Amino acid sequence: MTESVGYRLEQEFTLLSRHTTLAGRRTATRPLERSAYLLLWRLELGGPMTLGDLADSFGLDVSTVNRQSAALIKQGLAERIPDPEGGLARLLRPTSAGLDQLDSVRTSNAEGVLRLLSDWPREDLDTLVTLLRRLNVAVEEHEGLHWPRD
Repeated sequence: MTESVGYRLEQEFTLLSRHTTLAGRRTATRPLERSAYLLLWRLELGGPMTLGDLADSFGLDVSTVNRQSAALIKQGLAERIPDPEGGLARLLRPTSAGLDQLDSVRTSNAEGVLRLLSDWPREDLDTLVTLLRRLNVAVEEHEGLHWPRD
């Protein structure tokens, strides 16, 4: 099979996703499932959200987010709260334990990635960040999904 640029990019993206989580998992004291990590991270950046808003932000079905959020609540990593604006919908927000665990895993992931790239020059790391951000923004624009950045 002739490898097109698209095929090679897809392969490297798939491996990158796997390697990034593995790099931090070895040192994280309590690793989070990928869905839990992403939900907690989105809630940290955007504040409390309804399940519908969370589903929209990920381009997922509400039932999927409901199942994932139920697991977070059961683990004490998130909680449902009343809508402060008086709406009927309940909002999901991370608990302090959820934010602590998110921070721990994020730190572990970041340290793991930096260990892997420890021999890269700083300018190469900066270029990689710039290109990955550009790619992610292009995907978000294409899909009509915005991911807030800090």
